[in-house]
Amino acid sequence: MAISARNSMEGVIKEIKKGEVAATVKVEVTKPSVITSMITRDAVDSLELKVGQKVKVIVKSTEVMIGVDE
Repeated sequence: MAISARNSMEGVIKEIKKGEVAATVKVEVTKPSVITSMITRDAVDSLELKVGQKVKVIVKSTEVMIGVDE
């Protein structure tokens, strides 16, 4: 499956809750993945980011999509 989303992880659905209009799908991530963040160079310098440094990745998004191979 090819999609344009840059940040994705593989996992297994553990729970589905269906509402009147929407549903929540809980996915247990089964494979480590790399999250790619595009930030400004000024932010890298301001935070003094270095390779090997421990950081928190915070995902700000209004959508989390589910994909399946056909």
